[in-house]
Amino acid sequence: MRIVLLTLIAFALVGSSVVAQDRKGIRFWNLTLYTVTTFQMSPAGTNNWGPDQCKNDRDGTVDHDERLRITGIEPGRYDVKLADKIGRVCIVRNVEVKDGAVFSIEERQLTDCRR
Repeated sequence: MRIVLLTLIAFALVGSSVVAQDRKGIRFWNLTLYTVTTFQMSPAGTNNWGPDQCKNDRDGTVDHDERLRITGIEPGRYDVKLADKIGRVCIVRNVEVKDGAVFSIEERQLTDCRR
């Protein structure tokens, strides 16, 4: 009886860990040099920009090496438009977004920028 109870507890803990992992959803990891102040996504090639995802963060920005919860987005390929604290507005095209995963944008990807 004791072994059965311990086994059930172990399965419950593993199951709750998987559920917690699923709750994290899609996240953006800022690997650019500067704090991101706005972050919008559009299905690749459509220029149909969605809401500012930075509003999902407590302080409304995404610092270097910080992760941001993305909402209202399905897995797929997206163009990303972001602005940073030094005044650049950049578009990164064809970013792959996977369900329950983290996607990142690095400084070297910021080639289509204006001030």
